[in-house]
Amino acid sequence: MTGEHGHDHSHDHGDWPYPHPKQPDLEDGPLTHHMAMTEALAELLIDKQIFSADEFRRQLELMDSKSPAEGARMVARAWINPDFKIRMLENVNAAANEMGIDAGGIPIRAVENTPDVHNVIVCTLCSCYPRMLIGLPPDWYKSRAYRSRVVRDPRAVLAEFGTAIPDDVEVRVHDSTADLRYMVLPQRPEGTEAMDEEALSALVTRDSMIGVTDLKTD
Repeated sequence: MTGEHGHDHSHDHGDWPYPHPKQPDLEDGPLTHHMAMTEALAELLIDKQIFSADEFRRQLELMDSKSPAEGARMVARAWINPDFKIRMLENVNAAANEMGIDAGGIPIRAVENTPDVHNVIVCTLCSCYPRMLIGLPPDWYKSRAYRSRVVRDPRAVLAEFGTAIPDDVEVRVHDSTADLRYMVLPQRPEGTEAMDEEALSALVTRDSMIGVTDLKTD
């Protein structure tokens, strides 16, 4: 499985100042060391007037307002522009900047689906996720069931999403962290050769950029 283990995950936990829905299986227990450090650092920066609580909350709200549309635009551009695809696979954040898209300050790596490889994304410890490009993570992405099962038996989990992976196709599971996020570059659907970038971007779904579904035109 790709990704670092034993790494530090800095996640949005606790009540103040994180405006997200409560996740009982993550939040009912005591704060971990890194969760407490995250909250303490946020409070310290606000106390020192590096930024205000309102500015911090507005930034979180901006992240929460994002949709999969920006990521879909990048996927469509990569499908029709081989040079852009190379740059996107090398550095998603820089490629996003070319298109006037703010991908945030956390590095994002694109992993390409091919006829021989199918990629799927998870965060095994919480819900690290490229929100600035593909919007809020779905509830199932944050669930313990998905986070644990997709690592052990990805083909079975994908089948539950209606995605059957042939035995001769390798499945790679990528573990997102606080320091590195992943997004999938899905395969371009057949029969879309005449479609322009805007039409292609309309085909791209959030779940395809997580890797739990394939794209079809029918």
